Amino acid sequence: MTHSSPAPTRAELLGSAVTALEQLTRVVSDFPSAGVVFRDITPVLADPGGLMAVTQALSVAVTQPFDLVAGLDARGFLLGAAVAVHTGCGVLAIRKAGKLAGAVIGKDYSLEYGTGRLELHPDDVPAGARVLVVDDVLATGGTAAAACSLLIQAGARIAGVAVVMELVDLGGRARVEAATDAPVVAICAL
Repeated sequence: MTHSSPAPTRAELLGSAVTALEQLTRVVSDFPSAGVVFRDITPVLADPGGLMAVTQALSVAVTQPFDLVAGLDARGFLLGAAVAVHTGCGVLAIRKAGKLAGAVIGKDYSLEYGTGRLELHPDDVPAGARVLVVDDVLATGGTAAAACSLLIQAGARIAGVAVVMELVDLGGRARVEAATDAPVVAICAL
């Protein structure tokens, strides 16, 4: 008789992701401007073990069930697609303006340096679908809040927002929580 190892717990998956982020994240001083410390997760995504750890953690970050994963332009596409594969769900691409062909709905939002617009194909969102929103960083919360509002406009329910990293001092969590009552979960908060 063979015995299989028990599946890792949610806490173990989140812990493995934090370890990968601590070991592999590239820290760049004075980027994109003087005084800013940029944390680049692309080395984490390039490492097979790091990518697996982070996307498995995002897959279990929220405890509410979900039917679809929405990846936000652009690193959210990579993360969202992997989370969708881990969970057997479909994936939605929420794009910056002008990138999707055909009929779209959009949502304008403000950034610390200007404005932006997100769009999606409303026909890709079944009415009442429970959607997990996935992105790399939660900073000011403008992008994630706009994505939640856009999905709700399309007829979805937000199951949660899961990000790799939250920049706590920028207050983005409050902005997202104002757009949805779903949980907002970050693997790593700085």
